[in-house]
Amino acid sequence: MNRRVEFNFLINMTFRVALSIWFLLIASLGVSCKNYREKEVVPDFQRSHQPIKDLVHYKEISKNGIARDYQAVPDACRLKNGDIVVVFYDGDDHVTYPNPEFPNAGRICLIRSKDEGCTWSNPVVIYDDANDNRDPHINQMSDGTLVLSFFSLEFKEADTQILRGEQPTYNQEQTSKFGNNPDLLHEQQPENSEKKVRPTGKVKWTSKGPYILRSWDNGNSWQKEAELIATSKPGWNCSAKVKEMPDGSWVLPVYRSEPSKKAAWGGIIPSFDRGKTWRKVVPIGEEANLVLAAETDVILLKNKTLLALLRGDRSLVNMHYANSDNFGSSWSSVNDIGFVGHAPSLTRLKTGEILLSYRAFSEKRGYYTGLRISRDEAKTWEGPYLIDPTPGAYPSTIELADGSILAIYYQEGEGSSIRALRFKLPESAELNQFDVPKQVEPLPLDALKKEGSESGDGKKEKVEALSLILNTSSTKTPTNWQYFLDDRQNKQP
Repeated sequence: MNRRVEFNFLINMTFRVALSIWFLLIASLGVSCKNYREKEVVPDFQRSHQPIKDLVHYKEISKNGIARDYQAVPDACRLKNGDIVVVFYDGDDHVTYPNPEFPNAGRICLIRSKDEGCTWSNPVVIYDDANDNRDPHINQMSDGTLVLSFFSLEFKEADTQILRGEQPTYNQEQTSKFGNNPDLLHEQQPENSEKKVRPTGKVKWTSKGPYILRSWDNGNSWQKEAELIATSKPGWNCSAKVKEMPDGSWVLPVYRSEPSKKAAWGGIIPSFDRGKTWRKVVPIGEEANLVLAAETDVILLKNKTLLALLRGDRSLVNMHYANSDNFGSSWSSVNDIGFVGHAPSLTRLKTGEILLSYRAFSEKRGYYTGLRISRDEAKTWEGPYLIDPTPGAYPSTIELADGSILAIYYQEGEGSSIRALRFKLPESAELNQFDVPKQVEPLPLDALKKEGSESGDGKKEKVEALSLILNTSSTKTPTNWQYFLDDRQNKQP
């Protein structure tokens, strides 16, 4: 009898232990499957809990010396002597109002790298008048002249904005990420309103229009007074480099908005005497009646077509494009490029690809610093790629001597600064349209310094690679444009 009781007890205990193990296995399998599914659908930049700085390997390059609290809207340029210069807006907010500490509002600063972006000089002020000088861009022309383009806001301190109702207020998380940037806050839900609205300032301003400033010594000294480019109508602004065409003409991409029409469009201003005089604005996209809200950039394609990209309205209107077959004298109608984008910047690589860096948008991510690549002369745009999760953007790119890419852009919100990030050019993707942004492969900037210290054949190869990027030539015309000139020598644009 006792043996039968012991036997039944053992059978019962064995069954209970086996059942417990079975439930544990089922539970662990469920958790494992759940985690696997999450890893499948959540992109790297959303699921990572690493600090962003560790994730993307960027460097802050603007926070030294005389820099103020807020640096934004940078642009980069490779000089013929090999230096990389970056210009940026320096103030205390997205719009800097005159105040006792800074009576001249926002100003334009410059920093310089002589070692492929590894180290940077302290900022120097290159322009600061009584207005808010902003959106600087810089380019070196074929004769070596550096041309800075920007626009300015003039304040009327005695005149306050006529505000419709209460100004929107935002929570700490929103202001920390987006600062007081009205373009980004416009898409956020205010704490004190059911409607999303664009914030306005307390002081009225008017746009003074586009300016240029020149340097003849690689940016070490500049003209004392900037030159205002007169336009037939006020309100034209610029946020792009002056570009030189194969026939020697210059074009400055510009844009304007008409609140009464609820529309905005781009344009170019041509000059046929190296910026001494400027012709009338040639509009791009005015007839579309769309809000192509700001920045325009242009690039010359291999078939001699000038391509223009125009920013869309927030996340509501996609970026658009237009073409010109006469270096900007006339333009096609604008067409939807297929994705949302702000502040387009176009760079041609020595291997032929065109990089489009811009402030990108995705439904899951929101705004971020993005990249697309065209390997077929702007017919398609591979991507999107993620450069940095920060929504500030206004990026530009420089090809480095080793073939890697240097991106220059800014962080919006608290602690705003200019960032530099080096990355490897992605290889061609079989499926070139991605459902979620793919991270570029970041590369440490400090590694370039070690590589640059090499001697002998290795150093010679890097110098030769750099000269290819710079396209230096004994003539005034860059060599990568030479084939455009064969049938243009006696033609006027």
